[in-house]
Amino acid sequence: MRARVITLVLLVGIGLSLLTLVPRLAELRGAGNNQGYEPVQPIAYSHRLHAGELQIDCQYCHSGAQRSRYAGIPATEVCMNCHSYIKAPRSAVRAEELAAEEEGRVPEKVVSAELTKLYDALALDDNFLPAADREPQPIRWQRIHQLPDFVYFDHRPHVAAGVRCQKCHGPIETMERVRQVESLSMGWCVDCHRDPFGKGGKATDPVASTDCVSCHY
Repeated sequence: MRARVITLVLLVGIGLSLLTLVPRLAELRGAGNNQGYEPVQPIAYSHRLHAGELQIDCQYCHSGAQRSRYAGIPATEVCMNCHSYIKAPRSAVRAEELAAEEEGRVPEKVVSAELTKLYDALALDDNFLPAADREPQPIRWQRIHQLPDFVYFDHRPHVAAGVRCQKCHGPIETMERVRQVESLSMGWCVDCHRDPFGKGGKATDPVASTDCVSCHY
């Protein structure tokens, strides 16, 4: 009788342990797999607004993708190409315009908290001119997509082959905060090289090489 009780207790313990461990095991991933990584950035830049609603082409900001290995983080001067004229989110500007119309007054200048961070980094004063008492400071963006050092990845041939940004970076035009959507594992990349058409390549493209030295040299 005692043996049966001990066996039953052990079985119940094993069952409870499995219920606890199985969900954790499902979350395990290989080294370097940062799928789902979604860091808070120093400025809450919205890709949903810029790439989605305003339909700004990815390569307007990440122009390095066409001519170098890296897409690159756009310089603040690229931001100011637009924001020298656009001082606040369109929704905030429109809300202020409507309120001013109803009250019969001139709309006030509206600047969002996130845009203020951009102007502060550029050391601009209230008139958006260089402030004499401050120096520009770099914006310390957090890198999200990072391949191991032993992997050679070049944006240029992928852009030339017509692979859309979303195939590697996910539905970027819907993201308020950018996250890593794909695993970027070797198997995931090889699957794409074997079937580039299914991954967004042009119908005229040859099948990409799966030779080891294509990515490891």
